[in-house]
Amino acid sequence: MGRMGQRKGGGGPPGGAPVAARPISVKLVVEVLRGVAQVDFMPSAVCGLFFVAALFAAGRQYGLYGLLGSAVSTAVAYGLGLRRDTVEAGLTGYNGCLVALGCAVFLGPGHPATVVVAVLGAAVAVVVTAGLGALLEGRGLPALTAPFCLVATAVTAAAPGFRRLWHEGPGPAALPVPTAGGTGLSWEQLWHGFFANIGQIFFLPQGYVGLLFLAGLFAAGRLAGLMACVGSATGLLTAWAFGAPAEAVGQGLLGYSGVLVVLALCGVFVAPGGWSAAYAALGAASATVLTPALGAITAPFGGHAFTWPFVLTTMLFLAAVPVIPRLRRV
Repeated sequence: MGRMGQRKGGGGPPGGAPVAARPISVKLVVEVLRGVAQVDFMPSAVCGLFFVAALFAAGRQYGLYGLLGSAVSTAVAYGLGLRRDTVEAGLTGYNGCLVALGCAVFLGPGHPATVVVAVLGAAVAVVVTAGLGALLEGRGLPALTAPFCLVATAVTAAAPGFRRLWHEGPGPAALPVPTAGGTGLSWEQLWHGFFANIGQIFFLPQGYVGLLFLAGLFAAGRLAGLMACVGSATGLLTAWAFGAPAEAVGQGLLGYSGVLVVLALCGVFVAPGGWSAAYAALGAASATVLTPALGAITAPFGGHAFTWPFVLTTMLFLAAVPVIPRLRRV
């Protein structure tokens, strides 16, 4: 994580309420953008701008829902009085961003009930994040995207029981992993899958969208961009080597958790280096293999593994770091 700036105080001139309001509004916009960027661990508003541009490139509804989720979670975190430095870093907004996007993809973005569930889910995600953080803090483990996974799994499991929530025709990013099909990757599926692995973190399979996300990571830092490439390539090669259906590989449905795993284990929570990069790549391969298994478990309510493979793999690999001499926690 980057170094967070200190909040500056100071009074304005008499009757200067509009002048004072402007910095506050800008500050809130920056925090919301950081909340979007923190999906990939980046505390950077510039990275957040790239990410929001990628969401809008995929569809206006995705951009609006992503911003809505981050904004609601940020506002709720302030309302609950959570630590200000945590909120300012965007660490309370990223799970809400993912929850809202998940609602748009799986429930349909054009329905009023979807907006309500997205707002409620983003608010609940703040509480779940705080609760998991308290439980895991003593073990030195972060909550990661587990709050999003818990809320999204609950929503998708419950949605078929509510007529105003469940609609036919989920979005393109909700495609389940195929159980049949060829395993030979074409050149188009290869390059498309490389970028789709990065975009599917946000449920978006378009190659140009993944490219924008990757540009945002490079804007935040060269190491982040390079590690995202390593994670995507590892997930792609692992899925192909084990004979995953080419359609699933090309759509990024198997490799997205690997991208997050590598970012987490080489640079964010573990000091970067050759050994940590190899360790992170091993974790990415493990998460890729785990993805179809978790998809099968969740088959009764959509079959999407969300980022559970990333969460489970990263927590186990992080728990092992203190007993591995060649690795060092950040």
